[in-house]
Amino acid sequence: MDSITQAALGASLAGAIGGKTLGRSSLLIGAVLGTLPDMDVVIDYGSAIANFSQHRGFSHSLLILFPLSLLLAWLLNRWRPALGYGRWLWLTGLILLTHPILDSFTTYGTQIFWPFYEAVAISSIFIIDPLYTLPLLAGVFIFLLRGPATRAVTVGLALSTLYLGWTLVAQQIISSRVDPALAEAGLKDAPRLVQPMPFNTLLWRVTVQNEEQRVEIITGFLDGDAPLVLQFFPLQPELAKAAQASAEARRLEWFTDGLVAYGLEGQTLTATDIRLGLPGAHPFVFTLGRYNGQGLMPEPSTRIPRPEIRGDLLRVLWQRTTGQATTLCLASLTIPASGETCS
Repeated sequence: MDSITQAALGASLAGAIGGKTLGRSSLLIGAVLGTLPDMDVVIDYGSAIANFSQHRGFSHSLLILFPLSLLLAWLLNRWRPALGYGRWLWLTGLILLTHPILDSFTTYGTQIFWPFYEAVAISSIFIIDPLYTLPLLAGVFIFLLRGPATRAVTVGLALSTLYLGWTLVAQQIISSRVDPALAEAGLKDAPRLVQPMPFNTLLWRVTVQNEEQRVEIITGFLDGDAPLVLQFFPLQPELAKAAQASAEARRLEWFTDGLVAYGLEGQTLTATDIRLGLPGAHPFVFTLGRYNGQGLMPEPSTRIPRPEIRGDLLRVLWQRTTGQATTLCLASLTIPASGETCS
């Protein structure tokens, strides 16, 4: 999740556990601890894909954060012994461990069992979701205004947790909704990714990909009886095969669970993480090296800047989310005119 959300979660937990003893300072301590795992972004691993895939790595591992919480609790107890080591341990442990657990609900991927297992990506909540964050912020602001309002931060935590539970229910409902359409298209058993569209859990994106094509479905809870629209995107298997000469491409395949699209910009072979963003606005596109039609000459990866987001895109997403429009053409990120279909 975004840094504001993680800071608000940490502040809320600290306020609920130590607010009566530490007062408003507990919020600052919690906010700092809540953002601590993300400090790995300052580490340069040598290339764009390495930095991308190793973020949320060791610093988000429960196997690292638990012993770290023991150490931090001991240090904080020496500083402010009034809270007691046991409560300091609850405070540091819950804040540090809930950070990667919450991150694992997003699509990016979080290596919570580093170095033993693959990244976990439940994909039930967008990386920024106001309905999760606002209850936390409300509790923190009430605490700041009124002093040790532990009930306010506790209620904020309860509401956010209930909303997180709703995201899992909504994900299963959407997955069941698209089952018949995917079965009809011969994709019943193909790997799929079911994730919410930006900033909400009313509108969802379903991505299914095999070796030759990718299928995208946008569907939401306010669509009424509108039929599902399957949008097809051809892939380039020959480029995918050539990309295997790059160790970085293989790592990206591992990190994204194979949801990568390859393309050419001149003679430069590119790899796009299609999980994140939308077609035409994917934020993570990487160069892999020079492709001469015969094979790939790997080079250290670089990240291609994302195309500028159109100013009307939020309005388009709002229309699609609320059901004012029942189709969103992903190739152009536009809503087709009445009677028209996506080309």
